[in-house]
Amino acid sequence: MKILHKIKDVRNFVKEEKGKNKSIGLVPTMGFLHQGHLELVNKSLADNDITVVSIFVNPAQFGPNEDFESYPRDFNRDVSLLKEKGVDCVFAPPVDEMYPENFATKVVVRGLTETLCGAKRPGHFEGVATVVTKLLNINDADRAYFGKKDYQQLKVIEQFVKDLNINTKIKGITIVREKDGLAVSSRNIYLSDDERKSALSLVKSFDVVQNLLDEGERDADVIRERVIDFISGFRNTNIDYVSIVDPETLEYKGLIKDKFLLALAVYVGKARLIDNKIFEV
Repeated sequence: MKILHKIKDVRNFVKEEKGKNKSIGLVPTMGFLHQGHLELVNKSLADNDITVVSIFVNPAQFGPNEDFESYPRDFNRDVSLLKEKGVDCVFAPPVDEMYPENFATKVVVRGLTETLCGAKRPGHFEGVATVVTKLLNINDADRAYFGKKDYQQLKVIEQFVKDLNINTKIKGITIVREKDGLAVSSRNIYLSDDERKSALSLVKSFDVVQNLLDEGERDADVIRERVIDFISGFRNTNIDYVSIVDPETLEYKGLIKDKFLLALAVYVGKARLIDNKIFEV
């Protein structure tokens, strides 16, 4: 397995493999790999001849009061896991390789970025869109893999790939959950045992919604308030948002007539956790 840190080196690697008529799969990550990342890797290994995993904690997507400096990192462990999986190349650039002096460009996606996490984290999706655009261009990937836990991120990436005519197929992969139902996340390590129990309020709220739908409730505001009350009943929870939106446009839904996305962001202790589910009526 190659470990490359320079853009020119990974470009040369990809060019050489494509010269052998091999397909390239890319799994962009910020490292500290968990089972969700490894499921993306499994999909790429199954779909492509060559799999590249990028490890880059992207400063551009962190706000001034967010956890960039303390974001968990364990490069040696990540490399060991990826080597065991049979990954062909790890691309781990330093910050100044991705954002050299006088870097002056941002990729901005309107509309989709203005709700949910975008409304709460100004500039976050500009950072995501910019770095993913760079990674797709650098790696010239045939396919790139992203988890559906970051649902809004996935929709934003699909939009700019379409708009900018980027020749990479974006593959969204189902949320991977731990045995108790908690969506896997690098931030789960921040949870104490007591906070872990409270974190389960996110996934348990899906049953609250389904029961309301089964009873005939179609008012999104009523459903939303019931979810807020449910999650707030657990200790250590501080709701960032509970939203019911259209799964494609991410726009607010009032009266539910067809499928919708329930999107959650909740602080449990110091960990900001997100989860989501699409419901159909």
